[in-house]
Amino acid sequence: MAKIVKEISCIVGQYTNAQGENKNRYQRIGSIIETKNGEMLKLDVIPLIEGGFNGWCYIQEPRPKDEGQQSRQAPRQQSSGFDDLETPF
Repeated sequence: MAKIVKEISCIVGQYTNAQGENKNRYQRIGSIIETKNGEMLKLDVIPLIEGGFNGWCYIQEPRPKDEGQQSRQAPRQQSSGFDDLETPF
């Protein structure tokens, strides 16, 4: 089984915090995993950045699985009631 050794992230934009400071916005784009044949790079996404992706990424220790999960999860939508209906085709 493969094990995540490092996370790969890059700067995808900027934002202004509550104190008026400009901060970088980061996105995790992949990981380095340990396999039986050695380390491999797995890219999950190619970032879309104004001006184009320049290829520079950060290599960081993996975060614990439960850290930041609340902010990454999409809000649940209420059921529309269509789940019980049969599809006619």
